[in-house]
Amino acid sequence: MSTKYKATTTEGAFFITVTTVGWVDVFTRLNQKYNIINALAYCQENKGLEIYAYCIMSSHIHILCKATNGFILSDVMRDFKKFTSKKIIETIIYEPESRKEWMLNYFQKACGHLKREQKYKVWQNGYHAELLETNWFIKQKLNYIHNNPVKDKIVSLAEDYYFSSARNYADLDNDLDVILLDLFKY
Repeated sequence: MSTKYKATTTEGAFFITVTTVGWVDVFTRLNQKYNIINALAYCQENKGLEIYAYCIMSSHIHILCKATNGFILSDVMRDFKKFTSKKIIETIIYEPESRKEWMLNYFQKACGHLKREQKYKVWQNGYHAELLETNWFIKQKLNYIHNNPVKDKIVSLAEDYYFSSARNYADLDNDLDVILLDLFKY
């Protein structure tokens, strides 16, 4: 498997994108967004994940982050995806979801090519990770993450999107703490 866009070093912070298979809009439901928020908070508390920025879109997640305390980011992301996959499927099965049958069928068919036994596949293989090496690149990715909901016309102002660290940078209520990059506060 290619390591071109993987967090293969234990040093440095990364811009990461994790995407659902088929770009399925899983995160249009509040309960599914909270599955992600809770999993990220768990990774912060128990897996050394430092988060500097994030945004949960309908089919993907962007994160500026770094693994610390001896943790390896690729392992943290693997565990995050494995746990959230199970939680997302559980939520589809046991909580109200008008697309339940369609989604379960889609995620089940996504396993068809896999060699190992797996009932559902929620996330695309791997994740897209780019090392944050310059202040210019960090600022560009931070702005990209925060303006994603604006670009998609979900909100007019980045800080109005509740499931984004743009709220943290604007000192507004939010459900996930991040480490603010002082240079880039709004």
